[in-house]
Amino acid sequence: MFEDIPVDVSPMYEGERIRSANMFVELAGPKSMGAELVQVEEDVEDGKIEVIGPELDAMQEGDIHPFGVLIEIQGEHLEKELEGVIERRTHELCNYVKGFMHLNQRDAIWCRVSKEALAAGFKLEHLAKTLSILFKEEFPLIESIAVTILTEPAMVEEFVSKAKEQYQTRDARARELSDEDVDVFYGCVMCQSFAPTHVCVVTPDRTALCGAINWFDCRAAAKMDPEGPIFEIDKGDVLDAVKGEYSNVNTTVTERSQGTVERVYLHSVFEYPHTSCGCFEAVAFYIPELDGIGIVDRDFRGETPLGIPFSAMAGQCSGGKQVEGFTGLSLEYMRSPKFLQADGGYERIVWLPKEIKDSLEDYIPEDIRDKIPTEEDGSNLKEIRSFLEEKGHPILERIKTTPAEEEIVTEEEIPEEWGEVEVEEMPMAPVAYAPELAIPSSSGGVKIVFKNAKIYAEKVIIKKK
Repeated sequence: MFEDIPVDVSPMYEGERIRSANMFVELAGPKSMGAELVQVEEDVEDGKIEVIGPELDAMQEGDIHPFGVLIEIQGEHLEKELEGVIERRTHELCNYVKGFMHLNQRDAIWCRVSKEALAAGFKLEHLAKTLSILFKEEFPLIESIAVTILTEPAMVEEFVSKAKEQYQTRDARARELSDEDVDVFYGCVMCQSFAPTHVCVVTPDRTALCGAINWFDCRAAAKMDPEGPIFEIDKGDVLDAVKGEYSNVNTTVTERSQGTVERVYLHSVFEYPHTSCGCFEAVAFYIPELDGIGIVDRDFRGETPLGIPFSAMAGQCSGGKQVEGFTGLSLEYMRSPKFLQADGGYERIVWLPKEIKDSLEDYIPEDIRDKIPTEEDGSNLKEIRSFLEEKGHPILERIKTTPAEEEIVTEEEIPEEWGEVEVEEMPMAPVAYAPELAIPSSSGGVKIVFKNAKIYAEKVIIKKK
């Protein structure tokens, strides 16, 4: 099947990471532009493969190029509503190719080609041919397929603009429903090759973290492939409508996460937030000093108010972890009326990148819109707080009830024979806030009580000599 492809093609290569030292070129990603788009068309030349722009053998090691992937499909039973579902599988199928790494989705894709793949004779035309074979194999509804890969800058720019229009059309359709209108949610485990304990719960009000799959997409996918990575979740009993907790969602997440995650709040960053994969478009993070929530997306290049960039923050909560105070989310979810409703919604948001804020102008309540600072209004907590006070942000009422100073109390002195406390030094975000947290010693003799603690360290080790 893949005799003409000079590298191996197999699901075993999913999860392969190509580091900078082993990278020949980078395609799209944070330093360039790119997109992927699947379109159902009426007249598709089956097997047509085209690369428009420089091929790999015309690129130089270390280059970063724009990158577009257009997949046109035709089939008697194919419908437009299947486009998003099929498109999302591009991530998985690209990663079947040894020496080709594909991350993220839509216009946030980030790809790399390894030096070994280039040495083996791999070209982008081989990627296109592999995708045409795999898509027809995965989706029998596809009768004809044509794959076009773009690396010519002007054409990629035009293609990205067209793709964004298609994404917006799909997203707008999903806003017609709310969680209360349906009895069934959907689960997606497509990212478990990268995040083994992550189960994405998709509802009408909560698009998948990647931003590429909404409730309608999931419904179509589950009907088309009942044994696939997207499946129905009967809501079951509503345990908490505001936080977004449902009995059968908890049961399903427990089963699908190998028992690692037992409860999920769909609309909160506290207690039991939704797990995060690695493909999420943005991260919501708690800022203890302001008792508010910030949002940062993967396109933001600066540091967040916590003093770390998106990449460092994403590293702490990705991989299927459930970390209180952090949750990955899609930008489309920020247009939902249920956006973090258990935490106060936009009245709890105290920082946003300007680009996100501008894109959400019609969705942020008018009375709070001008009170939410961006990186232009404040880059550190002092500046942000001054802005909040100047504008009269409602978070100020919450701050008044929060103790100004955190206190650490030890009930007993640590004996001198105990060793030093080791703290791993690295820029960290506060990973928890607790009014009181007691840590007893299993061997007796010491109990440490943290009051109003804001914990920043990734690791604290107390060694006994």
